[in-house]
Amino acid sequence: MHKSLQAALLAAFVAAACQAPSALAADSHPPAAPVPGSANGFHLPPFPADAHVEQSAKVGGRTLKYTATVGSLPVRDAKGDVIAQVMFTAYTLPGKDRPVTFALNGGPGASSVYLNLGAIGPKKVNFGVEGDNPSDPAVLHDNPGTWLGFTDLVFIDPVGTGFSRALVDEKQATKDFYSTDSDIQYLSRVIYDWLLKNGRMESRKYLVGESYGGFRGPRITDYLQTRLGVAMNGVVLLSPYLDPAASDDENVSPLPWMLTLPSIAAAHLEREGKLSAEAMQPIIDYTRTTYATALMQGRSNPAATEAMIRKVAELTGLDPLFVKRSGGRLETQAYLREVYRAEGKLGSRYDSNVTAWDPFPYAPRQRSGDPILNGIIAPTTSAMVNFVTRTVGWKYDGRYNALSYDVNRLWHEDDDAREGSVSQLRESVANDPGLRVLIAHGWDDLSCPFMASLLIVDQMPAMGDPARVQVKEYPGGHMFYARPASQAMLLDDVKKLYGVK
Repeated sequence: MHKSLQAALLAAFVAAACQAPSALAADSHPPAAPVPGSANGFHLPPFPADAHVEQSAKVGGRTLKYTATVGSLPVRDAKGDVIAQVMFTAYTLPGKDRPVTFALNGGPGASSVYLNLGAIGPKKVNFGVEGDNPSDPAVLHDNPGTWLGFTDLVFIDPVGTGFSRALVDEKQATKDFYSTDSDIQYLSRVIYDWLLKNGRMESRKYLVGESYGGFRGPRITDYLQTRLGVAMNGVVLLSPYLDPAASDDENVSPLPWMLTLPSIAAAHLEREGKLSAEAMQPIIDYTRTTYATALMQGRSNPAATEAMIRKVAELTGLDPLFVKRSGGRLETQAYLREVYRAEGKLGSRYDSNVTAWDPFPYAPRQRSGDPILNGIIAPTTSAMVNFVTRTVGWKYDGRYNALSYDVNRLWHEDDDAREGSVSQLRESVANDPGLRVLIAHGWDDLSCPFMASLLIVDQMPAMGDPARVQVKEYPGGHMFYARPASQAMLLDDVKKLYGVK
């Protein structure tokens, strides 16, 4: 279960970093004496000017002819000095009154490449599903699930990810960029500056955030509304991490176990070829009621506990003895080893039906990294570096960080971080009766389970039209959009949010 804000989303990522820190050392340029425009004692080559290329993609019988732009925006301190440079990738089509959508991934420490080349950009590289290998050719192809047909797209790489970099030393960068509050403030300003630079203040504006980007989403929306005077028309949160505290108090509260049981049951149904919304509804209802009650009663009602354990074993397909010894409380990493133990494999917390060989099957606990995280860095890095430096021609020879262990290591929480982003979600919706929010999850995701968002939204006041904030679930895991059918369903729901006919 979740133990801290960053550990929750990148548990395997951090574990891999501890095992091989040298693999993610900073930029490989030779050391030089610190000079203006340098950081951490390394000289940083200047960023090139913004670069553009005309491209096309065939999507749904329609040819989209668009401009791809790779560029950067400065981040300034209170004195006006440039303290960082943030890289963005934008895709724009000609035409008046086109909306613009800003996209952020999570981590903390993830670039926006996963939303860009996986979910919603015009080109896609295969990753994140069973059978994909890191050594497969990182070939880009037209993305049938792109949103470019109805909105321009701007992908933002936070400082320390992608090619974006701080121009101050590590201590100052940690203060200025690697905390929950400073992160929201400078990223909100980057969005404002892009709109100003490109003359798009009057465009309809949307925000999409994935994972920790879903934690950022409501907070950025609220900050833009109330501090910078920029209002979003809609927000899409993919596999969001909205409430860190929901996974606390495992020894008393039933909530941590309520969040993950439905996703484990969904994975079992999928392995049996029976997964559907209709099949999931009674599981969700059982979790809300009988399961929660039995956990709360504990040893005061042995009969209820025994019945609950039998039901959990039935729903998950797990060995009844394993379920009994777990007290019906299925710890995520223990489950991911147990369910595939007979095959010598591990499941991924990001999609428990994506597996890899367990290199240490006799160890008392999992020693290797997550199957999905270990497999996505190579294809996404190769594809993005080739696209930026060769296709678009933004010539830069620095290190590209699809996932930055350094950012994750330096990240720290501000005082209100454990409160999550639910308050900002409520306030943003209350502030603007026109704002619409779509929260989308994969059934099999154990890193950011869908049940958390269901419970969160069920407790929100309607504030007029209750359909303004919706939760949708699809087959798959954290990156459910890697599955073509789930990506197509997401696209249909997003079009409704944007009002596309």
